[in-house]
Amino acid sequence: MKRLKTVATIPTIEAVAEMGMRLSRPHLADYGATRSRHDFTQRQLMVCLILRAYLKTTYRGVLEFLAVSQRLRERLGFADKLPHFTTLQKFSRRSQVVAIVPLMIRKIGQVAAMKEAVRGAAAMDSTGLSGSTASEYFRTRSGNRCHQWVKLSVIVLTSSLLPIGLVTSLGPSNDRVQVPELLDQAQAVSRPSRLYADAGYDAEWIHARCRDQWGVESVIKPNGHRADGIRNGKWRAGMSPEHLQAQGYGKRWAVESFFSGLKRTMGAALNARRHDQMIAEASFRVLAYALRR
Repeated sequence: MKRLKTVATIPTIEAVAEMGMRLSRPHLADYGATRSRHDFTQRQLMVCLILRAYLKTTYRGVLEFLAVSQRLRERLGFADKLPHFTTLQKFSRRSQVVAIVPLMIRKIGQVAAMKEAVRGAAAMDSTGLSGSTASEYFRTRSGNRCHQWVKLSVIVLTSSLLPIGLVTSLGPSNDRVQVPELLDQAQAVSRPSRLYADAGYDAEWIHARCRDQWGVESVIKPNGHRADGIRNGKWRAGMSPEHLQAQGYGKRWAVESFFSGLKRTMGAALNARRHDQMIAEASFRVLAYALRR
C-alpha cells in the first residue's frame, strides 16, 4: 500500500473521487434494482472503478487501498463495509456503465470550453493501449506480435488538453472509421475555431463535415495526390504545406501531449484480458486522467 500512496497523494484522490461522484449523479440511480440489498449505491461502485484506473491497480487493490484510507471511505459514504471485488467486476461489465464514461467526459469538456475566453482549437488523433507490458520491439523479435489492442480515438482542446470526444474500439482499424461518432460527441460539447488532424484523417468528407455541419475550420495534413500533383476535393486541394503552417498546424501536437501524459500517468498496458473489459478499462483510464487534470 505504501507504493500506491506514492503514486498519488490522498487530497488529489479525494478530489478525483468527489468529482466522479458528482458527474455520475445525473446518469446513475442510487440502486440498480429495487430488490437489491442496497448495500452500496451505483455511484459508489462507479467511483471505485475510476479509482482503480487512477491507481493502476486491480479490483482487489483498490479495495485494499480504501480499507486503509478512512478519510476517503468517509467521503465516499462507505461506513463499515466495502464491496467485494467480484461486485466491482460484475458492475464494470454492464454496458450502460461503460456508456456513461463518454457522457462524463463530455461534461468535463463543456466546463473546460466555457472557461476559454476566446474560441480555441482542437486536435484529433488515436493511439493504442496494449494488453501486455512487453515492448513492441520485444514482441517483434520473439515472433509474438500483438495483433489486437484497444484503440483510443479522441478530440482534445489544445489549450487545456482535456478531451471533448472519446471513442474506444478494438484495433487495428482505419482512423477514419471512428470519426463520425467522434465528431458527433465533440459537436455536442464545443465549437472550436479549428480542428487539427494528421494524414490518417485525410478525406474530403471529413473536411465537409467539420466545415458545413460543425462550423469548424478543418486543418488536415494531406496523405497524397495524383500523379500530376493535383489533390482531389475542394478542401483537400488547399492543404498545402504553406497553408498548414499559416493555420498553426503545429498545435496538432497537443493531442500527442495528451496521449503522452495519459500513458505516463495511467499506464500504457491494460490489466484486462477479455475484449469488453479491455475497452471498459481503457475508457475509465481516460476518464480518471481527465478528472485528475
